[in-house]
Amino acid sequence: MKTMKKYMRSLPFAIVCLLVLSSAATFAQRRFMMLHASRPEMRVVLSASVERNNTLVPVEKASIVKSGEILDWTITSTNSGNAAARDYKTVGDIPAGTEFVEGSATADGSTSVTYSIDHGKTFSAQPLIEQRQADGSVKKVPAPVSMYTQVRYEWADPLGENGKLVAAYKVRLR
Repeated sequence: MKTMKKYMRSLPFAIVCLLVLSSAATFAQRRFMMLHASRPEMRVVLSASVERNNTLVPVEKASIVKSGEILDWTITSTNSGNAAARDYKTVGDIPAGTEFVEGSATADGSTSVTYSIDHGKTFSAQPLIEQRQADGSVKKVPAPVSMYTQVRYEWADPLGENGKLVAAYKVRLR
């Protein structure tokens, strides 16, 4: 009888311990699943070269870049995750003191290229500005490339696991 009472007193404690252990195991399993969930992991590298004597010289070896020289910017995106990156976009800045070289934007794959003239607030394949006409009316006309502040690349196809995309554009030093 004494043994039975002792057993009955320790039974609720044992049940509580089992519930705590079960909850901890469930939490650990959920945490493991969250940490190991399929997701893309993007690495983006920006590099630049200067065009000199029909060759490309890395900016870090070019010392001084002179007015009128062209910088070739390259954006390399790599997906090292375990899922595809969908609706992937990357943006390249057009630094102050430089001007975008018209027609120089290129990229791997099925890409749409758009430009901003307002530091990334809006993007368009052909940014427009308002221009006052001789008769006083206002007409929307294409913005000159000298007004471009950013170039954005958007890929239609997902960037798969271990996938790599390269986008490039040129700017001229003023």
